[in-house]
Amino acid sequence: MPDSIPLLKACLNGARVAGGVVGLPVTPSEVALDAIAVREAGAGAVHVHPRDAEGRERLDAATIGATVSAVRAAAPGLPVGVSTGDWIEPDPRVRLDLIRSWTVRPDFASVNLHEDGAVAVAELLIERGVGVEAGIWTADAAETFVGSSIAPRCLRILIEPRPTDPAEALRTAEEIAVVLDRAHHPAPRLLHGTREATWGVLRAALGAGLDLRIGLEDTTMLPDGSEARSNAELVRAAARLIEAARGR
Repeated sequence: MPDSIPLLKACLNGARVAGGVVGLPVTPSEVALDAIAVREAGAGAVHVHPRDAEGRERLDAATIGATVSAVRAAAPGLPVGVSTGDWIEPDPRVRLDLIRSWTVRPDFASVNLHEDGAVAVAELLIERGVGVEAGIWTADAAETFVGSSIAPRCLRILIEPRPTDPAEALRTAEEIAVVLDRAHHPAPRLLHGTREATWGVLRAALGAGLDLRIGLEDTTMLPDGSEARSNAELVRAAARLIEAARGR
């Protein structure tokens, strides 16, 4: 394993239904408290899906600003990122208008390259000084990315295989990596899985020296199969794996 310490990012809530998972932070104050806890547990950044007063994911300035500001007040210096997924706002033109309206800008935002309007969304974020994490779910999306205008200017590449079977997820990740390697793309890569594939993919990312992420967005289970009670518990488990891999 490379000597450099990988980024461990905490994905705090995702698109999960409010109240559907124990410990899921939804309101700005809940997210802020979780940001403190995961930083203490070893996270170097947080990714969050901001919610309105009814618990719905939103991209408007007030919703984004409230959550980002709360995290920054509670955990100064901790990079905070948000999602721009098309399920939050399906119309690409409206999505762009909402991003233009942001008065409090996150440090970074994820953009899924398979979505309509993704390159335009990424271009606008970069123009506004927001780092772009290029979310790549498939080899086809990787092809879109490497041929796009944003490829040289992204903060990070998220390799995000969607299969929940660990072996299938790792095959998809390898297909994506082949496209990126062929293009000699230099941006840092973060590899993560979801649901049952989460911990197997995390271990693969750790073995490859890639950045990692963990949190209730991806899984509610700890490596031993028991139920996690919080994002901080998941982050601590991942941090222990990192330490073990480094021979500490």
